[in-house]
Amino acid sequence: MKVSFDSPASAEAAPQLIRIPGGLVGFPDHQGFELYYSEDQLPFRWLRLVGPESVDFVVIEPTGLIPDYELELFDEDAAFLEIADAADTLVLNIVTVSRAQPPTATVNLVGPVIINRRTGLAKQVVLANHTRYSARHPLVTAG
Repeated sequence: MKVSFDSPASAEAAPQLIRIPGGLVGFPDHQGFELYYSEDQLPFRWLRLVGPESVDFVVIEPTGLIPDYELELFDEDAAFLEIADAADTLVLNIVTVSRAQPPTATVNLVGPVIINRRTGLAKQVVLANHTRYSARHPLVTAG
């Protein structure tokens, strides 16, 4: 299933609860998250673990930032997420900031988090067309 970015980012007033039954890579036991943002930090959002640990992931919608980013989901992932239409999806990519000097920021384009907007069910997937992308795509390139 191909996913498009036609629908704009929604403006949630409160954190949105997200269920990721398989967890995120490296955090398989954590299944509850909150998605939130601050207006002054957009387009960046935060995906926070719900529970005793305080871990936040910086995430970003690829819309308009990554030219020619075309997601192809495996049918099993689309079925698991109960996605019937591309408008049901919210696509988020995890941002990593290095500690090197100067710091660099990269985006994982291979393993986005796909969220069903209607149900809050989510999954970090490996794209069917993953060979076209990098897990360390530069967020900003020198121009």
